[in-house]
This record gives sequence, C-alpha cells and structure tokens, in this order.
Amino acid sequence: MSAAAPETPRPLDAEEEALVRALGRIMHVLPRTIDADMVGDRQLPLTEYTALMHLSEAPGRRMRMSELAASCQLSLSGMTRTIGRLETQGLVERARCAEDARGWNAVLTDAGLARLQESWPSHLASVRRRFLDHFEGIDLVRLARAFQRVGTAD
Repeated sequence: MSAAAPETPRPLDAEEEALVRALGRIMHVLPRTIDADMVGDRQLPLTEYTALMHLSEAPGRRMRMSELAASCQLSLSGMTRTIGRLETQGLVERARCAEDARGWNAVLTDAGLARLQESWPSHLASVRRRFLDHFEGIDLVRLARAFQRVGTAD
C-alpha cells in the first residue's frame, strides 16, 4: 500500500502575500510602539500593563502565575520577572495557591489597580492611534471573529 503524495499547496496570490507580510510586521511592530508610547508618557510598560489588566479582570483580582503567563503570552520565567518588578513597586503580591501549596498566585493590590487606571488613558490613546484608527470603514466584528478563529486554530 503506497501513501498518496501530499497535495501541493496553492501559492499565495499578491493580495494574500501582502496580508501575510503586513500581519507579520504588525505582530512585530505594534507591541513595541505601544510600549514606547506608554513609557514615553511615563506610564507602565506594556508587559506590566497587560499583566495588571488580566489580574484586574480575574475573580478576586488573582491568577495562578502559569495562567497569567499564558494570558499575557509570556513564558513562566518572563512572567515571574514581570511580577517581581510589579511586586517591588507594591502593585502585586504573591500568595500561595489554596488549591495547590506548590503553586503561586499573583494578586493585584489596590495600588496596582490605581496604577492600572492611571495608565489606561495612555494605553487607549496608543491603541487607537497605532491600530484602531487604521480600520475605518472595515467591519470590525467580522475582523475580530476572523482573528479569533486564527488564534484558536490547532
């Protein structure tokens, strides 16, 4: 029994190639520009802002470190460094997981919530200027659904 030869993929047309290349550039440039805007405004760096944002939305303003890392698209060691910086500023505390004494939770403090709220206008302005303002006239609901499908594909 011989295996069937794999089907040759259809080459990208010019529009598809342009989209793939533009997406690659956005994935590289957008986080850096938003971070630079926020730091330039003397606000939280984007990585720290994102961690505090996820904690603010979590039940009890706490998340297991591994879950927070996944939500922020960081490695566990990267998340540990980020939480360490936030902890030294009094914005986050670490607490043992009640369910598993080996694990740790990151817990957003009141000072952390206040700092997040202070940084929010800078983040919002940058996201609008650097990203959303470029989508005028485009169906954002359909675009978001397409991005979600890509983000959850196997």
